[in-house]
Amino acid sequence: MRFRQSIWVLVLAVPVTAWQGQHPVSGREIAPVMGMGGADWLERSEREQEEQPEKGLDAIGIKPGMKIGDVGAGVGYFSIRMARRVGAEGKVYANDIQPGMLERLRQRMKAAGVANIETVLGTAADPKLPEGELDLVLMVDVYHEFSQPQRMLAGIARALKTEGRLVLLEYRKEDPDVPIREEHKMSIPMVKQELESGGFRLSRVLHDLPRQHILIFEKARAN
Repeated sequence: MRFRQSIWVLVLAVPVTAWQGQHPVSGREIAPVMGMGGADWLERSEREQEEQPEKGLDAIGIKPGMKIGDVGAGVGYFSIRMARRVGAEGKVYANDIQPGMLERLRQRMKAAGVANIETVLGTAADPKLPEGELDLVLMVDVYHEFSQPQRMLAGIARALKTEGRLVLLEYRKEDPDVPIREEHKMSIPMVKQELESGGFRLSRVLHDLPRQHILIFEKARAN
């Protein structure tokens, strides 16, 4: 029953009328943005088993002292974990376009005793991250909801250092057993096509997680 409830909550959290159009490169349907009604789903207890977040962060290779952008951070499920890993010398910029999500994130920060997170209210076209400072930008199950993906990717590229990495976790579209609505899944070729058209180069794909791709991108070099 819990398994089915997780799926049903996701369906309810996404307004069915929020049509966002099609991606200009791949033509895929852009998924509606999860609203505050889905905040509890982001913190569900089953998520530890379903997504294994700590294993994902191990695979990505987060180190003390890093500066990281968590784009589409929501309630900070990953932000707080990453803040602990980067330590006092590091910092996490937790970005979202919904003030309610960021307020809930700040409440969770206070409860967890974490001080090295800065919340950032972005827009659908600009993550508003500090330029040229970030070692890593992480997006967990959020890229597929960008209504202006190319402008967002340009903003992320500006925020990353020359050798910085962009990492996406996305539910596997290739796997029919992943119990998520189809518009909230992405395939490897689809992500590669879209991000490489936006100035990034696919470096590695990791298969460590039970339901999600880990896709690691670098900024494309100018010829």
